[in-house]
Amino acid sequence: MTTMSSVEAVSAVVDPATLIADLEAGRLRAAEPDPGSRDGWRVRPDVKTGIIALFSDRATRDWSVGPFWFSDRAAVPPRDLAGGGPWRIVPGGTSVRAGARLGDGVVIMPPSFVNVGAWIGEGTMVDSHVLVGSCAQIGAGVHLAAGVTIGGVLEPPGGRPVIVEDDAFVGAGSCLLEGVLIRNGAVIGAGVSLTGTSRLYDLTRELVLQGTVDEPLVVPPGAVVVPGSRAIAGDFAVSHGLGLATAVIVKQRDPGTAARVALETALR
Repeated sequence: MTTMSSVEAVSAVVDPATLIADLEAGRLRAAEPDPGSRDGWRVRPDVKTGIIALFSDRATRDWSVGPFWFSDRAAVPPRDLAGGGPWRIVPGGTSVRAGARLGDGVVIMPPSFVNVGAWIGEGTMVDSHVLVGSCAQIGAGVHLAAGVTIGGVLEPPGGRPVIVEDDAFVGAGSCLLEGVLIRNGAVIGAGVSLTGTSRLYDLTRELVLQGTVDEPLVVPPGAVVVPGSRAIAGDFAVSHGLGLATAVIVKQRDPGTAARVALETALR
């Protein structure tokens, strides 16, 4: 007797068009706020499994969206934004996949890519050359500066996607991966790389914050994080002056920091 995989089972009961529509409308999210959980977020493995099921259809088709041509899986087409909406997609090569939710007032600068299952909150700025990966959760009033990479996650279904909460700032060239959680109002300086298992050195409280696979790193609310380094132990490393890149919390967000990362209202 053969049994269906979880992907096949979801594919059999979930209408792809309904799943896509619910994701785009924000009725479904790969992860959602949950005040009763340990860190305030609950992963939805059923939603992620449903998205994976879309990829099980190996058929491909071609699309033309504006001046651009695409060939992709038939079940995950580029989102058609030609009808307009309460957002601003600046010309120049941006692509948003079907099943990505864009909140009112979102601005996307070119070229950028927003993948299936991503959720972007109201008034958020997605700057040039930004990748918002599959199922990533980006809050309201966030600024993802130029060249930011927000990693995606579909597997494992229970794994937490990258989450950036409301009013956070993520500086140019930064990279957030593997389920790291950036709390409200935090400022991630240019060039910072954080994963779910990164060490983060908090100079303000003299703590070392360490994420794990099961409990990914959480950057505290309002923390200002900048690139740093730490020495490597051992005679060889010491003799060559070697160090490892790391991230450091240097202070809490204050009016001066807020002024530096504020985006001119006219640009939104």
